[in-house]
Amino acid sequence: MTSGQPKRVAYYYDSDVGNFYYGQGHPMKPQRVRMTHNLCLNYGLYRKMEVYRPIVATFEEMAKFHSDDYLTFLNTIRPDNMSNFEKQMSLFNVGEDCPVFDGLYEFCTISCGGSIAAAKKLTERQCDIAINWMGGLHHAKKSEASGFCYTNDIVIGILELLNEYQRVLYVDCDLHHGDGIAEAFLTSNRVMTVSFHKYGDFFPGTGDLSDIGAGEGLNYDVNFPLRDGIDDLTYEAIFVPVMERVLQQFRPEAIVLQLGADSLTGDRLGCFNLTLKGHGKCVEFMKKQGIPLMMLGGGGYTVRNVSRCWTYETGVALDTELSNDLPYNDYFEYFGPDFKLHISPSNVPNNNTREYLQKTSLKIFENLRHVDVAPSVQFHEKPSSYLKYDENSTEDMMDIDTRLSNHITDKIIENPAELYDTEKEGEGPKTDISYANIENANINEPSKDQPMETSNEPSTTTNENQVN
Repeated sequence: MTSGQPKRVAYYYDSDVGNFYYGQGHPMKPQRVRMTHNLCLNYGLYRKMEVYRPIVATFEEMAKFHSDDYLTFLNTIRPDNMSNFEKQMSLFNVGEDCPVFDGLYEFCTISCGGSIAAAKKLTERQCDIAINWMGGLHHAKKSEASGFCYTNDIVIGILELLNEYQRVLYVDCDLHHGDGIAEAFLTSNRVMTVSFHKYGDFFPGTGDLSDIGAGEGLNYDVNFPLRDGIDDLTYEAIFVPVMERVLQQFRPEAIVLQLGADSLTGDRLGCFNLTLKGHGKCVEFMKKQGIPLMMLGGGGYTVRNVSRCWTYETGVALDTELSNDLPYNDYFEYFGPDFKLHISPSNVPNNNTREYLQKTSLKIFENLRHVDVAPSVQFHEKPSSYLKYDENSTEDMMDIDTRLSNHITDKIIENPAELYDTEKEGEGPKTDISYANIENANINEPSKDQPMETSNEPSTTTNENQVN
């Protein structure tokens, strides 16, 4: 773990997120976020951070990036009326990889709401690190679903950060290229996007070394295409020097770090060979820069390893060393037979040769030389609605039809009694080129393709639990 003064960490979680179900056999399982949360609680991490249930995103907030027609479609489509929307489903790329499921729109509002809340917490300087494992859905486009993603909480969160910060750095550690963010900020010099990803005959087929942005955003899009089998040491050997050069040249005022866990060894859809420690090195490096940091989820389809990874990285954010022996939790049987936190790399070959990595790094360094140091851009005045509120106002004083201001909603956190399902941590009850092409999946998930089991977790609302 890194040393130094502990960071103030805000953590966003909505207990409803684990109730959504993409469908039988689909690799994306929102229950992985609930599993992560349960592990974090049973490790006792909630004591070291503020845990918030974010307000869901509004239509208007999501429309800052997505088109009205697309959002209206997402809010209208249901499994029982799909036959009436065949044309729109084709237009908006909703179907096989991105299926229609019950509560689809609500799922999107939860994911986006977490990233909006995290961004606001950072812009108001009320934390150093904001975590939203429900977010990181980096493939969604303005009017198109893609790669299991329907709305792009990352773009919406970055737009929120840009209300306060002149330059935002986006770093993507997912197995897949962060195409949705690169496309959204293609011509911007206020956002630099950096993606380390598998490239070739692989979804989404973008993120070549030669993709460097356009217009004012030329050289503000950095792509490091990787081959199969990259391991911890190799990944760190390229990540650190590239990010050091990016930080030196771009000088961001805020950082968004997407931590897709499909880059881990043994992922159901993956081909990399990273362990939790190797993946977590990205968090350690970005955290020690002392720049406001938003940590988001992303891909990851071996759910037991996803929850291991994001729990471990929550610990990294908190400077907390976690025992390798997993505490007893509601999903304990998922982690057998060893019931350990850390995973071991496989013996797959690393196809990333020293020569290839050096050549790619040098080309990236050359492109970065053309980036103006701390680009001079017009600073956007912060909207007045974010600046003006009555410090003495309370929730009871607010109009029932008016969205609560941030200084009130930030007082609304989960009651400690509702943070975990058991009387004691670790002693809870034991509960019984398509993106989705998994013919060569190398890990078998537990046979739990049915909808998420009912959790003992209480169903809370955002305004039930006040901090005294």
